[in-house]
Amino acid sequence: MILTVTLNPTLDKFYWVDELPLCLDQPEEAILIRSERSLMSAGGKGINVSTFLACHGAETIALGFLAGHTGQIVLQDLLAHGVTANFVWIPGETRTNVTVIARGREYHPLLIHEEGPPVPEEALRIFLRKYERMVRCAEYVVLGGAVPSGCPPDCYRTLVRIARTAGARVVVHAGGEPLVRAIEEGPFLVKPDVRAELQLGDMPVSTAQQIVRAGKKVVGQGVGACLISHHVTGDILVTGDGVWELEARVPLSTFKNLVGADDALVGGLLVALLRGEELVEAARYGMAAAMASAEVEEKLCLDESAIRRELAHVVVRRGGAG
Repeated sequence: MILTVTLNPTLDKFYWVDELPLCLDQPEEAILIRSERSLMSAGGKGINVSTFLACHGAETIALGFLAGHTGQIVLQDLLAHGVTANFVWIPGETRTNVTVIARGREYHPLLIHEEGPPVPEEALRIFLRKYERMVRCAEYVVLGGAVPSGCPPDCYRTLVRIARTAGARVVVHAGGEPLVRAIEEGPFLVKPDVRAELQLGDMPVSTAQQIVRAGKKVVGQGVGACLISHHVTGDILVTGDGVWELEARVPLSTFKNLVGADDALVGGLLVALLRGEELVEAARYGMAAAMASAEVEEKLCLDESAIRRELAHVVVRRGGAG
């Protein structure tokens, strides 16, 4: 079983438009942008991973915090996709994240992210009790996304330690200080979120050399593997055994929605590991899942045959720069 943790879930809303105005600063004038199409789904990194896993036949349980009417919508969407949910309810309203995608610029969406409600101390204690109980049954644990107000910045470190003590392998799919603190406990794999800043702690990760250097440092601290996005269609995997560059040879013009691609990568990697694949081949399958997801509007590709077709375009090369 794979347990996912999303401390700050979201209701994802997507709008497709013909174009965005070049200048939004037009005083005394309203700006009307008509959407051609819209979609809505439960979101947050761990939730997206659980949705992907459930739809590909893996047993998964999603944990975290939900609030208000929006939280009810998120919960119902998860249940409809076959995800077992065990959330702690808190006051307020689960956040909504909006993505505006202009035709022809699908790889440069406009993202509007809400903060999310703060987590009360008692709710955090309830969550930790649930987590400690359920992690004993997990083979893998995924800690995904941002840490909301009310949760300490080292909470991922605590969750990694609890999971490792219980015998589970931990994947940390996050960024910033929560990721850096989690690394100290030696998780199985880290997938840094570098959307806001091309940094891993105090290390820049803009170039391939920087990524390899940062990955080697992280692995040297006891992490099993580090997987970092290099560009839209490329990732670099660093383990104690070496460095691998993964490249999807697909044109950017095929992309329709990049928002869930990173989460599909983690989900695909885990699906392949559960099927007995080695880590490098599992990362290759994850990359195929990411590309297949980027090529559909629905955020996550839930069609295994489409992922299999993408595998033919994913190339893995042994690297070593850095």
